[in-house]
Amino acid sequence: MKDKIAIIGLGYVGLPLAHAFAAKYEVVGFDINQERIEELNTGYDRTLELNSEQLSEVKDKLSFSKNLEDITVCNIYIVTVPTPIDESNRPDLTPLIKSSQMVAKVLKKDDIVIYESTVYPGVTEEVCIPELEKVSGLVFNKDFFAGYSPERINPGDKEHTVKKILKVTAGSTPEIAKKVDTLYASVITAGTHLASSIKVAEASKVIENTQRDVNIALINELALIFDAMGIDTNEVIEAAATKWNFIKLTPGLVGGHCIGVDPYYLTYKAEELGYKPNLILGARQINNGMGKYIAEQAIKEMIRHDKKIKNANVLVLGVTFKEDCPDMRNTKVVDIIEELKTYGCNVDVYDPWVDRDEPKQHYTHGLIDNPFEANKKYDSVILAVAHKEFKQLTMEDYERISTVEPVLIDVKGIIEKPTWRL
Repeated sequence: MKDKIAIIGLGYVGLPLAHAFAAKYEVVGFDINQERIEELNTGYDRTLELNSEQLSEVKDKLSFSKNLEDITVCNIYIVTVPTPIDESNRPDLTPLIKSSQMVAKVLKKDDIVIYESTVYPGVTEEVCIPELEKVSGLVFNKDFFAGYSPERINPGDKEHTVKKILKVTAGSTPEIAKKVDTLYASVITAGTHLASSIKVAEASKVIENTQRDVNIALINELALIFDAMGIDTNEVIEAAATKWNFIKLTPGLVGGHCIGVDPYYLTYKAEELGYKPNLILGARQINNGMGKYIAEQAIKEMIRHDKKIKNANVLVLGVTFKEDCPDMRNTKVVDIIEELKTYGCNVDVYDPWVDRDEPKQHYTHGLIDNPFEANKKYDSVILAVAHKEFKQLTMEDYERISTVEPVLIDVKGIIEKPTWRL
C-alpha cells in the first residue's frame, strides 16, 4: 500500500510541505482553522508562500480539511504546528501536546508520526510520545513509530524553497529512520541527512537558529560600540569582509518565529539541567534591546534637527519581521513603535505586504494606506523593513512627505543618504 500523508498544521511550514509531498503522494492538509481551510480550498494562501497556480497543480492529490475523520485514511502523520514561548520566555508546548492528543485519536497499528516543530532535545520522546500512547492505547515502537525532521522553511524566500533545502531526518528505530529518510528523499531534491537519533535531529535544529542569534548579537553589539565612536558599522563590516574567513553579517532586528524564539528552548533545557547558558542568554538580551535603541536614536536625531518630540509625527515603513513577507510573528518593529509612543510621538505604520483589514494576532497598532500618495507630513521616517517597494523610494519621495529637512532613520541600509543608519 502506498503511503498516505496527513500534514497537521497548514502554516508557513505545513502548507509548502504538503504541496511538496502531493507531487508523489496522496496528502490531506489538516488545520483547526476553518477560515484557513476555506481559503485554501478556493486557491488562496494568505501566507503568500504558494500561489493559486501551485495549489491548482496538485488539487487531485492534495485536499484540505478540519475534520479528523478525513485523516483516518492516512498512515503517516507529520506535525508542523508552532512551538512558541510564553511571556516569561519559557517553551509553550501546548500546540504540540494538543496536536499529539488529536493525532492519537486516529492512530492505527504501524502508523508513523513525524514531528517537524522546533523543540529542545527530548521533547518528541519525552513529551509527545507519552501523549500518543495515553490517548491511543497503543505501544510506542511496537504498535506505532515516530520520526523527526526539523522544518527548514524560510518565509518569503522563493529561491530556497522546501524542496531545495537539505533535510535532516531521524526515526525511533533504525528501520523507521530509514523509512522516514526515504520518504523525505523522494521529494526533497536537495537531499537528506539521516541523524543517528531523534534527539540529535532535535538538537541540530535548535542550534541552527541559536548560532545565527549569537552571531547577529555580536554584530549588533559592535554596531552599538561603533555608533558611540562615530564610525559607520557597515563600512567596518565591508573592510573586515575582505578577509576570506570573515562571516559577513549586518546589524538589525531579530524577530520572527525562529531566531528570536528557538534559543529559549535550548536555554530552558540547559537551565533545567543546572547549566547557565550565559552567552546565549546574553545574545538574546542584546537582540531584544535593538528596537528600543533604534527608537532612542530616532529621538536624538529629531532633537538635533530641532524637531518637536511630543506629538511629533513619525512614519515607520514596514512591520513584518522580514522583507517581502506578510509574516508578523514576533516582529521587533513593534518595540520601535512602542518606545516612540512613550515619548509622546504619533506613529503611523505602513506596510504594503500586510492586509489592513485582517485581524492582527501579532500586531495591534494599526496600519495606514500608502503615505506617499497622501498629503501628511512627518517629522521623521524610520525604514524598518527592506521590502522591495521601499528599495525603489528616492530622496525626493522622502522629502515630499517630510516637514522641512527629512530625518531618515535607516535600519536596513537601503536609503542612499540617511540621517542615521544602524
